Amino acid sequence: MKRSTAMTKLAALTLLAALPLAATAADGVSYNYVEAGYATTNTDDGDADGWAVNGSGAIAPNFHVFGGYSNQEIDNTNIDFDQWRVGVGYNREISPRADLVTRAAYEKFDAGRDFLGNDLDADGWSVEAGVRGALAPALEGYAMAGFEDGESIGGGERDGEFYGRLGAQVKFNPMWGVSGDVKFIDGDTQIFVGPRITF
Repeated sequence: MKRSTAMTKLAALTLLAALPLAATAADGVSYNYVEAGYATTNTDDGDADGWAVNGSGAIAPNFHVFGGYSNQEIDNTNIDFDQWRVGVGYNREISPRADLVTRAAYEKFDAGRDFLGNDLDADGWSVEAGVRGALAPALEGYAMAGFEDGESIGGGERDGEFYGRLGAQVKFNPMWGVSGDVKFIDGDTQIFVGPRITF
């Protein structure tokens, strides 16, 4: 009898531990997509624009990996820079049409070398959390708050910065849509817009 009670408790604890992993994404939200399009950065010191590609893939009911790459040229110069981002996210359904999302990522900025041969690159990381959901059958949106930190361009530490990110996707059908993302950080604005394929 004691063994049966212990087995029942063990089974109950196993089910409780598995509950967070049993949830799936909210209705109308997919973490499997690829998108490409126009990217721009607006700062007090100057503006840049170019192109970007982003993607995400679900690796478990509540976990996804994501990444992005952009190449932009600073206006009125021949200087361009690359930005990479790769990370892992956790999504938890909080209502039938909305997920709580948390993400952590490695980030890289690379503008090549200056005229003295010094590397103009920096490594960093970011964490963010927010809500993503289906606002209507053909409209999805999200709002995120985040923090990023790392080294300054050329080496050395920089002060970490908080940021906000807003995004939306208009869906033409379950596979095709157009997405947009705006990130506000330390007076700078980073914008992406382009077509998305959801699979």
